[in-house]
Amino acid sequence: MAKVDKSEEEWAEQLTPEQFAVLRKAGTEPAFSGKYDGEKTPGVYRCAGCNAPLFRSDEKYDSGSGWPSFWEPIDLGAVEERSDAGHGMVRTEVVCASCEGHLGHVFPDGPQPTGLRYCMNSAALDLEAEDD
Repeated sequence: MAKVDKSEEEWAEQLTPEQFAVLRKAGTEPAFSGKYDGEKTPGVYRCAGCNAPLFRSDEKYDSGSGWPSFWEPIDLGAVEERSDAGHGMVRTEVVCASCEGHLGHVFPDGPQPTGLRYCMNSAALDLEAEDD
């Protein structure tokens, strides 16, 4: 995947303050506050920073966590995983493979067939609805 290289100033100009806080500063929106938590529209979820395709609505499910959750990315190369030891716990951070924007975290408590829960921030995503 092609890498997007922008300065923090360029990101700050392009993104909303909430998107910047999540994507560039690894922030987290409050549970149940994001626009995609209960979203059911068919389509592709893209990175709000660089528009790279990340997840399909077909892999989205209601985890009850308060954040949009997916059981797998659109492609294994679409996201990268990193160890995150912040906030007094060890978690696996998920970032966009193209722009390295923070998306959320992945946990091993999701549904089959993967058993994974990609718990993402709505602010890091843009939904491209499928045409009917």
